Amino acid sequence: MGSLRRVADIGSTLREARMRNGIDITEVEARTKIRAKYLRAIENEEWDLLPGPVYIKSFLRTYGDYLGLDSRALIDDFKRRYERPSDNEMRPIAALGRERERAARGPLLPPWALIGLVLLALVAALYIVGRGNSPSSTPAPPTGARATGPHKARPAAPAHTQQAAPPTTVKLQLRATGQVYICLVDGGGKKLIPGTIYAPGQAIPTYTAPKLLVTLGNASVRMRANGRLVRVPASANAIRYLVGPTSERQIPLSATPTCP
Repeated sequence: MGSLRRVADIGSTLREARMRNGIDITEVEARTKIRAKYLRAIENEEWDLLPGPVYIKSFLRTYGDYLGLDSRALIDDFKRRYERPSDNEMRPIAALGRERERAARGPLLPPWALIGLVLLALVAALYIVGRGNSPSSTPAPPTGARATGPHKARPAAPAHTQQAAPPTTVKLQLRATGQVYICLVDGGGKKLIPGTIYAPGQAIPTYTAPKLLVTLGNASVRMRANGRLVRVPASANAIRYLVGPTSERQIPLSATPTCP
């Protein structure tokens, strides 16, 4: 793709988002199917190490969507800086001159040939219309008669459209990226994790319920609800979330039920 000047916006945006969510390169590679060397090249803005502009834009869309970023803005930023004008915008002036000369010379066929083509098309159209109006060799069955034999009409099979029902429960997965206090309560007030401090690498139980209320002592945690990544804002203070099957929201620490 040639030598490209470095821009500190695209790669640093992706790297900071990945590190903020506590995700390493190997996990991104497994989830996005993009080789780790290409992910590092994108974060370091080493565009010459990537296969080409088409792959770069595809990688930016996949990587940005996985991190929950505006992938379209990343692609537009790349296009604005690195893509050259299209071939239509760079046609030589001589080529445009030749096109104007061909238009001035007019059509290559003489007038009598054009008239002949029109007549042939008219004859063909009349022939097709005449065949369409000719009586069919197979008589139609009389009104009210039951069709039998090979011409019996088959009833159309009813169309069945099935839509996937929305989930009614949420499965919450937590992974500590630093030392963090966790309290987890279900919708009925039952304490599932009654205020426990976890260290990085320590297994945290996974629970499923119609809704869950989770309290975090800080932002040192990676959280997924039904597989979707929940973005935890950077904070040194306690945070509380109400998590449902399809959405989640941050709520005040005074919301009940609470943990001891």
